[in-house]
Amino acid sequence: MDTASPDLKPIRAWKDVPAFDSEEAEGKYWATHQLEPRLMQASIHRADVRESTTITLRFDPRMLSRIKRVARRRYLNYQSMIKQWLSERMEQELKD
Repeated sequence: MDTASPDLKPIRAWKDVPAFDSEEAEGKYWATHQLEPRLMQASIHRADVRESTTITLRFDPRMLSRIKRVARRRYLNYQSMIKQWLSERMEQELKD
């Protein structure tokens, strides 16, 4: 079943989504473009069901705002993105 609208240009890869200067520019873009269902399906991540510990981190408000902006552009929850960044950095550190 194809749910793509014939009026909207399909987005087949995340790299095809540009960085936006403003919410207005982003709104105009998404008014004429649509993610392909396969890309959306491939982007769904399973929840991490392993046991986890809750911690508290304090961020400068401007830094947190920038982190949230980056996460929004990647269609991620900002906490998940921070966790992903920490995991990637930990792997890098362990290789060195």
